[in-house]
Amino acid sequence: MVLTEAAIALMHGRVAQMHRLTRRLVETNSYSKNVEGVNAVGELLRQAFGELGLDLRVIKGGTGFGDHYVWSTQCAGEQPPILLIGHHDTVFPPGHFEGWREEGTLAYGPGCLDMKGGLALIWGVMSALAAQRLIDECPLVIVSVADEEIGSIDSKPHLEALAEKASCALVFEAGRTGDRIVTRRRGTGGVRAIATGVAAHAGNAHHLGKNAIWSLARFIDFAQGRTNYERGLTVSVGLISGGTSANTVPDGAEAMLDVRFDTVADAHHLMGDLERAANDLAIEGTKIRLEGGIKRLPMQKTSASEALYREYADAQRAAGLGSEEHPLVGGGSDANTVAGVGLAAIDGLGPRGAGFHTTDEHIDLNSFGPKAEALLRFLCTRLGDAGAASLSRELKPAQT
Repeated sequence: MVLTEAAIALMHGRVAQMHRLTRRLVETNSYSKNVEGVNAVGELLRQAFGELGLDLRVIKGGTGFGDHYVWSTQCAGEQPPILLIGHHDTVFPPGHFEGWREEGTLAYGPGCLDMKGGLALIWGVMSALAAQRLIDECPLVIVSVADEEIGSIDSKPHLEALAEKASCALVFEAGRTGDRIVTRRRGTGGVRAIATGVAAHAGNAHHLGKNAIWSLARFIDFAQGRTNYERGLTVSVGLISGGTSANTVPDGAEAMLDVRFDTVADAHHLMGDLERAANDLAIEGTKIRLEGGIKRLPMQKTSASEALYREYADAQRAAGLGSEEHPLVGGGSDANTVAGVGLAAIDGLGPRGAGFHTTDEHIDLNSFGPKAEALLRFLCTRLGDAGAASLSRELKPAQT
């Protein structure tokens, strides 16, 4: 696929439309549990991408989840496709943070950065390729899921199935300062520890009681002790409850644990340790049962993802952007999901901004053009354009 100056100009000519699409998406609340709103944003995406001649598959969400969308180019089934990944749900409930506001080159609104701007960016590049009749040469699968902000619980098996057939994955989460590319993310997990015992009067029949809180306390002490900062392994007990009154031996107690890990090996090792501790540390007459576990495996750097990073970094530099590697990120994304099945993935490729997951969330409108150009250049280079590198020296770098 040959990259032409006309294709780049067409893409930059769509920046204002990318802004307008982002605004339309942002002005519709799509809090993950607001299924009606999530699907309304999905319908806006269906309308936008429907003009590009892509094949669409809508995956109905399970109970309590919105629908997931998968668009494919005609040649995506002929060779391993490039996955372009996004999500159309956000973290803000209706009424908490609403609307769209512009101040100079910045725009504020729920999900503008995380990550409706990234979806609009993908649309802009696909639109330019379609206008140049180049899109059919690209083996691409574009996916937007409806539940990323709550762990991609419903969409995970669909993402994994797509990843099994892909050549690499590009994730258009919030663009970082300096256009740094995310190559590593910590894995995440959540564990609910439920202790059960035998209730008894604390004065008259203390010897008959089996204290669930005592058992849970022993388990909590062990779990917290698994934290190892040098290994990037953390356990945090964030919630605890139990008992009914001060003068009753408690027959029930619960704790909620947040767990994070840098490596796949540590993730599985930690889960095994917690299971054994739940069995071994319960005092006689009580039991500790664990629910939950690993939510997202770590996104670890591999030789393949390192090569992918360097390839995309070249495209960003050619578009006038920064190209450094981002330090390890503490939170997970769908990049973790696809990397977990062995696919090379990079993340943070959306427009720049700051404040995601806060009411100060904003996006740099000037970053859409160069960020979209980087994607366009990457696709052309990846798909065999020998002239892309030389053309990049001739074109004036985009304004950032």
